[in-house]
Amino acid sequence: MPAARQDGGAPRNRREQVADALARLARRLPGFEAEAIVDSALASPGLRGAAPETAARLTLVAYARHVFTDYDDLLAEGYDRDSARHFVLDELNAVLAGWGAAPIPEADPADDADAP
Repeated sequence: MPAARQDGGAPRNRREQVADALARLARRLPGFEAEAIVDSALASPGLRGAAPETAARLTLVAYARHVFTDYDDLLAEGYDRDSARHFVLDELNAVLAGWGAAPIPEADPADDADAP
């Protein structure tokens, strides 16, 4: 995923805006993961009106939670959402740190995106 347009100009469309924001938020994120995250952010009806940085951050966290932790398994076992999030927080933050992204605190009220 290119972090900026080839000609160095400002992003022209929503995809470029979200991709650029994601590149700033998670500078070591592999390109194939970045593409999946941008696709998910653009497909989310709840994020259509969000600032590109907000859409990128919420989708980054949700993607990492669903793909790289046992979050979905915990939900399937009957844990409620908050408990499942609590149990995977350290693992989630390790993934985010590996990508160069800021960790999330224990009770982050802005961390409500839940779709991969």
